[in-house]
Amino acid sequence: MRRRRVHVFPRRLWGCVAAILLSACAPAAGPAAGPSQETCDLLITGRVVLTMDQQSRVHRPGYVAIRQNRIVGVGPLDEADRYWPARRMDQPRKLIMPGLINGHQHAAMSLLRGMADDLELMEWLQKYIFPAEAATVDADFVYWGTRLAVVEMLQSGTTTFADMYHFLDEVARASSELGIRVVAGQTVIGFPAPDHPTPEETLRFSSGFIERWKEHPLVIPAVAPHAPYTCTRETLVASLRLAEEHDVPVLIHLAETADEVRQIQERYGTTPVRFLSQIGFLTDRVVAAHGVWLEPEEMQLLAQAGVGVVHNPESNMKLASGVAPVVEMWKAGVDLGLGTDGAASNNNLDMFEAMDFMAKLHKLVKGDPTAVSARQVLHAATMGSARALDLDDRLGSLETGKRADLLVLDLDGASALPLYDPYSLVVYSLKGPAVDTVIIDGKVVLRQGVVTKVDRQELRGRVEQYRRQVEESIGRR
Repeated sequence: MRRRRVHVFPRRLWGCVAAILLSACAPAAGPAAGPSQETCDLLITGRVVLTMDQQSRVHRPGYVAIRQNRIVGVGPLDEADRYWPARRMDQPRKLIMPGLINGHQHAAMSLLRGMADDLELMEWLQKYIFPAEAATVDADFVYWGTRLAVVEMLQSGTTTFADMYHFLDEVARASSELGIRVVAGQTVIGFPAPDHPTPEETLRFSSGFIERWKEHPLVIPAVAPHAPYTCTRETLVASLRLAEEHDVPVLIHLAETADEVRQIQERYGTTPVRFLSQIGFLTDRVVAAHGVWLEPEEMQLLAQAGVGVVHNPESNMKLASGVAPVVEMWKAGVDLGLGTDGAASNNNLDMFEAMDFMAKLHKLVKGDPTAVSARQVLHAATMGSARALDLDDRLGSLETGKRADLLVLDLDGASALPLYDPYSLVVYSLKGPAVDTVIIDGKVVLRQGVVTKVDRQELRGRVEQYRRQVEESIGRR
């Protein structure tokens, strides 16, 4: 897949950012930069800086310097004086790290959280999810459901997420308004969807959606055929061609359940991965969610084609879909990311919890406490997801030239003490509430745990309105 052009946008007026940061930032000392100093808009210092770069550099203490929407410097604290910041955030008791990248989501389904639990996947989908969506999902539902999901994601440290759903303009609008980065694909499915009755109409919409949003700094359009068992061969091929025409990613569910494998075997006489390979669908622009039921040869096919796979341990556990062969995929060279799946099948969007589950699940399955390390899991949630989504040239680590997407984590809580290994701390000890500050594209979007651009009372009212509608749609009062 060709690299997406990185668009450089005009410098923003930093007065707004300065106002947001005022209570947490100390003004730079002195009237002007010295002759050997570089200027920057924001300098953040912390007790620990986890870079997640190729050398796995950790600075204790360290700094990150930001100019406009990019990182211009990262290093040990004693080198921070090379920068002259307009503002600075000194956080001597906090940890700074890259933003978490949720590689697979259905954000608006946050409004279906807890509606139908403890069911087998096909029963859950066919008796509850699909009927509820048909009766209640419209543009406003998607807009407010996405806003609810984005607030939850920001509060738990997600700075980028990949989304497959309906009414994608509303997903893009809600996400961009709250300042989160999104890879957004309109779900293409082989039966009437809430917004488009046929796959052909959905693909026509997708083409327009890509054109409308392709220049936006936070929205990365995609094409999203639902799965091999819900799309015909022709729909899958047409989806790939559309993505190639516009040079955008393809999002798809793949090999999630044993029943999916059975259906494809009965229909095509082969497995889902081999079927996609036969029709030329497997390319380096494809991002496959789940990958639970994979054979060794299929992992090689995915790796050779450059397909990214996103592991969703909590959803797979809750729906008893199986356990993805994570260790084997790593050995095969598959680019492996991490996701939460939607809140209707998880039931939360906390990537810290997803990391914790990922590490412990595979230790248990392998009967080996060394099978998956905290560092590997944190890599999956940052650089791994970035590589799976083909965004590792701009996201996933704190490095000069990359977008300024980062978290500041509070280390004052009891679960953060004492601090020995920062990787272990992040994966096993901390959860979403440890997130103090979130910066995306150089802008503060969460400060002291509070999303800066949301009316919580209005959001609660809208969520309650849709809860009543959903209950009516499935015969509950």
